[in-house]
Amino acid sequence: MELSLICVRQIAVMFILVALGFLCGRIKLIDKETNSKLSSFVLEVVNPVLIFMSYQQTFDTKLLLGLGLSVGLAFLSYGITILLVNFLYRKDKTDEGAVEKFAAVYSNCGFMGIPLINGLFGAEGVFYLTGYVTVFNIMVWTHGVISFGGKGQKTSLKKVLSSPAIIATLLGLVTFLLRPVLGMIPFPSFVTAAVNAVLSAADYVGGMNTPLAMLCAGVTISGTVIGDHIRNAGIYRAAFLRLIACPVLFWLVFRWFPIPHIVFMVVLAAAGCPAAATGTMFAIRYKKCPEKAAVIFAVTTLLSAVTLPLMVMLGSV
Repeated sequence: MELSLICVRQIAVMFILVALGFLCGRIKLIDKETNSKLSSFVLEVVNPVLIFMSYQQTFDTKLLLGLGLSVGLAFLSYGITILLVNFLYRKDKTDEGAVEKFAAVYSNCGFMGIPLINGLFGAEGVFYLTGYVTVFNIMVWTHGVISFGGKGQKTSLKKVLSSPAIIATLLGLVTFLLRPVLGMIPFPSFVTAAVNAVLSAADYVGGMNTPLAMLCAGVTISGTVIGDHIRNAGIYRAAFLRLIACPVLFWLVFRWFPIPHIVFMVVLAAAGCPAAATGTMFAIRYKKCPEKAAVIFAVTTLLSAVTLPLMVMLGSV
C-alpha cells in the first residue's frame, strides 16, 4: 500500500506540472520556439547540473561497491533491451518508429525512481540509483542521440561524448572518489564558503529539472490532437515494452545471480519506470514526432501507477 501511494503521489505531481504546461501552451504563453529553447536549456544546463549533484555524497567503500554493481547491471540491462527493441523494430525506419524505440528503451528513472527508491530503501537505495541514472545519461547522450539524429549523428560521436551531461558525469564521479583526500586538506574558510555557495546554487538549478521537463511536455501536448494519437497502436506497443517487457526480461535474466537484494530491486524499479521525458525533448530538438513522444510519455506515466508496483512486487518473489 505504501509503495502504491508513493507511485500515485509522484504521478499526480507530474500530471499537475504537465497540466500547467498544457495550459501555458493553450493560452499561447509559451509558443513552440520558446518550448524548444526551454528543452535545450534543460538538456544542456539543468540536467548536467542535476547529474553532478547526485554524486555529492559522503564516500563509503560499501556504497562504492554497490554503485559499481548498479552501473554494471544498468549497462547489461540497456544492452539486452536495445537488442530486443532493435530486433522488434528492425523493419521500421520511420520517425515514429524512432520515437517508440527511444520510449521503450529509456525510462524516467530520475524523477520517478528517486522518490520511489527513497521510500523503499532510503538514502542508500537512492545512491545506488545514481549508478543507473549515470548509465542512463551516458546511453541517452550516445545511443539515444544517434538513434534520434540518424546517420548524420554517427560522425559526431566525439561531440556527443563531450556533451555537458557526460562531462558532468565524469566530474561528479571524480569529486566523489576524491572526497576522502579533499576532506584531509585544511582549506581556508573563504574557499570552503565559496564552494558551499556554488554547490547550494547548483542544487537549486538541478531542482528545476523536473518542473521544466514536465512543462515542456505539457506545452507539446497542448499543440497535439490527442485523439489522433491515442488510437495509434504504436503508443501501446511502446508502453508494453517500456512498462512490462523490459523490466520482466531484466528480472528473468538476473534473478538467478548472487546480487544484493537492495541493488537488484533498485535497478529493477528503475527499469520499470515510465518513458523518459527526455524523449519528448529530443523529439522537439530533432523534429521527429514530438506530439507522439509527448502522448507516449503521458500514457506510460498514467499506466505506471499500476505496473510499477507490480514490478517491484515481482522483484520480491
